[in-house]
Amino acid sequence: MPMELRRPARTFTIRQLCLEFKCTPRALRFYEDKGLLAPARDGMNRVYSYKDRGRLQLILNGKRVGLALAEIGEILDLYDLNDGGTAQNVKSLTKFRERIVALEAQRQDIDKAIEELRAGCDGLERQLSRTRPDLLPRAADYDQVLRERLGDLEHAK
Repeated sequence: MPMELRRPARTFTIRQLCLEFKCTPRALRFYEDKGLLAPARDGMNRVYSYKDRGRLQLILNGKRVGLALAEIGEILDLYDLNDGGTAQNVKSLTKFRERIVALEAQRQDIDKAIEELRAGCDGLERQLSRTRPDLLPRAADYDQVLRERLGDLEHAK
């Protein structure tokens, strides 16, 4: 007879989960209101289990890749089917593939927008070089400032 493996009965406070996952108490309460989390209560305090912690990790990972909370909920709802996770895995795979298709379409749209903006910049620079060449160095300076700010944003992530 296979022995069932169980997690220790450790619990977590809202503060512990917020610190670990870098989210706010408001976010956890929101997920609870949406039915994605169901912590136990000890008086007025929420008591989160390993299962709640795992669900929060899945919620945040799903959000990070752009899944809607309803989609995340559909996946989480399949956890308790006692089928070894098969239904949950099938649903996850379907949602992930759909999200990949959507992101690839967005990437194509973004690439096209960048091309159009670059072409617009080239045209504007040509026009300015004919009419007001004195403004072009300022445009280049502005471009450099924007690139530095974007770089700072990338490093802040």
